[in-house]
Amino acid sequence: MNLKSLKGIHHVSAITANAKDNYDFYTKVLGLRLVKKTVNQDDTSVYHLFYADERGNPGTDLTFFEIPRAGRTYVGTNSITSTSLRVKTDRALQYWKERFAELNIDHEEIKSDSGRGTLSFRDHEGQRMVIVSDEKNVGVAGGTPWVKSPVPQEYGIVGLGPVQLTVSRPERTIHVLTNVMGFREIESYKEVEGQRLVRVFETGEGGTGAEIHLIEENELERERPGRGSVHHVAFRVENVDELNMWVEKLNENHLPNSGFVERYYFRSLYFREPNGILFELATDGPGFEGDEDFEHLGEKLALPPYFESKREEIEAKLKPLETKN
Repeated sequence: MNLKSLKGIHHVSAITANAKDNYDFYTKVLGLRLVKKTVNQDDTSVYHLFYADERGNPGTDLTFFEIPRAGRTYVGTNSITSTSLRVKTDRALQYWKERFAELNIDHEEIKSDSGRGTLSFRDHEGQRMVIVSDEKNVGVAGGTPWVKSPVPQEYGIVGLGPVQLTVSRPERTIHVLTNVMGFREIESYKEVEGQRLVRVFETGEGGTGAEIHLIEENELERERPGRGSVHHVAFRVENVDELNMWVEKLNENHLPNSGFVERYYFRSLYFREPNGILFELATDGPGFEGDEDFEHLGEKLALPPYFESKREEIEAKLKPLETKN
């Protein structure tokens, strides 16, 4: 089986309890573009929102499932413990620090992790996030910030950076990352605070858009997810042929998985690594412009063809994201 390397991070999906507040934060504070407003395909009464660069290029998507009754997150191990967002320069970190201070967003000081400038912050629901500088980055290219964003393009977010996993038995996760998924361990560093060891794994061209940062934590209970937690991380696969070969490879390695899943904007498969974190493999295409043109991405409720006959019923259950004057 001649499988190509995974190309990097495809998207990260998280949980919000309030789609409208989520929309306000990620578009008006972070300046991301809402490239697709659709519904959770497993529960069409709630939104699934996709924020990204100007056209939702693979590796730039941060998505949210709305779960209105989601309780608080009880932070623990065996979970995705932070998501990072890439910016072009170290100077951009200073812009974001000042913006967060002005808007009263919970944030820390700018620091250096593994030789890169970073700025940790939390959204309005406690989502753990980091802005990371691509100043010295070599590897997977970032996207292009939307020109109509409230954030100047030179400081705009260009994609997803390293995703941090915290696990109780790292050898299990490392086995899947390296021996099954083809990641390479490239370095390790100590956290600036806490002094825990962070092990860095990369795939494809490497760089900020293709890294997993792994921490061992076996003294905490398993995280209990809620609003502000991450549901899963997805990795980039070239096309459907490659995806089908990944199904075969996971089966050969006795990793239970979903098999092929049609997500309309991309095709997927899901599986849990041995510490219980949900991974997805997702194709780069078809993308978000099959049912909306570039200029109008995210403006109307988009439904896959198999839900179109229920549009009226679905729309009646959803609250508008924008408040009309």
